[in-house]
Amino acid sequence: MRLRVVILAALVAIPLLGSCDVEKSDLDVKKIARTVAYSLPVFHLNQLPLDEDIARSAFDLFIDSLDPSRSYFLQSDIDAFSAKAGTLDKELRKGDITFAKEVFAVLMERIDNRTDFTKKLLEKGFDTSKSETFLWDRKDAPWPKDEAEWDDLWRKRVKNEYVARLVSEQVYKEEEQAAATNTIASAETSATNITASAGGAEEDGLEDANLSPDEFIMARYKQFKLTMESFDEEMLLQRYLTSFSQVYDPHSDYMSPSSVEDFDINMKLSLVGIGAMLRPDEGTARIVQIIPGGPADEDGRLKAGDKIVAVAEGDKEPVSILHWPLYKAVRLIRGAKDSKVVLTIIPASDRSGTRTKKIDLIRDEVKLEEQAAKGEVKDLDLGDGITRHLGVITLPDFYADFKATSNNEKDARRASSDVKKLINELMLKGIEGLVLDLRNNGGGSLVEAIDTAGLFISSGPIVQVKERGGVQVLPDADPEVNYDGPMIVLVNRLSASASEILAAALQDYKRAVIVGDKQTHGKGTVQTLMPLGSEKSRRGSLKLTTAGFYRINGGSTQLKGVTPDVIIPDYLDVMDLGEDSLQHALPWDTIRPAMYRAETGTTELIPLLAEQSKERLATNAEFQTYLVKREHLKERFETKTVSLSLKERVAEAEAEKELDDIQSGAFLDEDNKDKKNDIVLNEALHILSDMIDLKKPVQSALQAPALSSAEESPAR
Repeated sequence: MRLRVVILAALVAIPLLGSCDVEKSDLDVKKIARTVAYSLPVFHLNQLPLDEDIARSAFDLFIDSLDPSRSYFLQSDIDAFSAKAGTLDKELRKGDITFAKEVFAVLMERIDNRTDFTKKLLEKGFDTSKSETFLWDRKDAPWPKDEAEWDDLWRKRVKNEYVARLVSEQVYKEEEQAAATNTIASAETSATNITASAGGAEEDGLEDANLSPDEFIMARYKQFKLTMESFDEEMLLQRYLTSFSQVYDPHSDYMSPSSVEDFDINMKLSLVGIGAMLRPDEGTARIVQIIPGGPADEDGRLKAGDKIVAVAEGDKEPVSILHWPLYKAVRLIRGAKDSKVVLTIIPASDRSGTRTKKIDLIRDEVKLEEQAAKGEVKDLDLGDGITRHLGVITLPDFYADFKATSNNEKDARRASSDVKKLINELMLKGIEGLVLDLRNNGGGSLVEAIDTAGLFISSGPIVQVKERGGVQVLPDADPEVNYDGPMIVLVNRLSASASEILAAALQDYKRAVIVGDKQTHGKGTVQTLMPLGSEKSRRGSLKLTTAGFYRINGGSTQLKGVTPDVIIPDYLDVMDLGEDSLQHALPWDTIRPAMYRAETGTTELIPLLAEQSKERLATNAEFQTYLVKREHLKERFETKTVSLSLKERVAEAEAEKELDDIQSGAFLDEDNKDKKNDIVLNEALHILSDMIDLKKPVQSALQAPALSSAEESPAR
């Protein structure tokens, strides 16, 4: 069973569809719609009935997916659509998707209207000296109530694009030139700007430096219109049925026949191409995880949270992928080994979407060996000539049976067996404590997570799985303990699924101290791909959430994830990267705890460990500087408007360039700019050292009476 959150997340694009006269397909749309309507309430984990409440929520998702920036439809359009919202469940059970086609026809009329209006605005020009602002985050804003309000919204919207383009030419010109002259391996990121209406603006990512701002903007809207006109009935069906599916939870989707055909390739995106896991996010392809050993990982510039808006093959012009179904975007990003792909991305640190960057990568196969567990000894200088030897095992993925050289089981690679081997090697080197680093580990094999947890405890339950038929307790049956010394598990916001299961189990057993972000990712569900018919019937598939994971203490890992015992603030905490940022995410709940016996001697140490860590970081100038930048990043995420004054915008851009380094999640050693200083890992090592010191008197106190008892009762 695979728990990789970023693979099992929604694989279909959310925003806009295409063509007023939707091109008919050869699909039996009526039968597909009816099958989905009857399957959702039966096979989904929560088994909610498909009723009026579901229909109204699906209506909201569908409308928002078509116009996430609430800029195209008028309030009068929404009022007219809403009159039918309460009956959409009944229509779906009849196999009728006429409503979706009617809404889409209106959308295309509005796109035509706004494209013409944009042309008139550009011909008239803008006063960029005027101090006014534009609300880029319009997901909760009302639709324009009349044409006057509509026109004013679009005046600010297009002016924002115009100002953004001018800022690009002034602030990031040097970076663009550097990117053009550097090699692929060491290229600096170039940057340009696009509209600040993140969350649904129709940018197309064109980056032709020879175009004037007017030409650049107009070319974008024309290409966007062409993109919309290319969509057909199959894509509209996928969009509409997915809106119903995602009311049940955000990881459930309807996958059209074309999506299903590409599904295996999408699942293998981590192995071939750029080495990144993607999910749709308001019209863009959002990076959810960078795969260790892939081109993106080795290059280092692409980060989780970045949104891909355009793709260029080699030195050709970029092609917009905004509002494309994800499978189409993936096809464009993939390519021949050793070929160049240039991605236009909105950095994760720029939530407003004002700025874009170009990142050029050479496509390659992911080096699977880089995903394997790695171990090393870290020497921690305690002063007075004392050095503490601590082990670190980094586990990027819970892999199983990869890179086998034959069909022989002994040639297969498994996360648990590799970690076991590394433990033995580190113990031979005399380590006094161990850090298991699960940061950015998006999951993997459930069996491997269980077996890896079992290396640190005697036999007992590891995780509980709740399905429609009941709850199953999955144990580690091996009584052998491979490492019983002081231990820390290091996590962050991108530690998900199987990582959360392992961390939760070791926390519940009080076997390890968990250190990291304020919580892990929070995906505690499993999806199943259910074909709606035979391959020849071309009906597509439903990807439904069919099971949930629970800790042995009874709490779910869904939504809340795992809360570390010692929290080290991180930039990921202020970004929308967790399950709790997704609409209609399943709630956290509890079930009956499993029977297990926790260890003693760790819980009472946690308050002191946390206090010592807090005091240490308070005197760490490097970390305090990072916290200041993190706070600036937080403010940027919370700010919903941008200035439309060119002077003010340039000043903002100059000030915000310093935020770019935060996204790397690492720190630079001032004595060696080429060497990354992982301050979070360093602090984890100090916490581990504190634990070792604190445990010594506890162990001595426990051992003394035990020896005394044995001496007094030799017959026992």
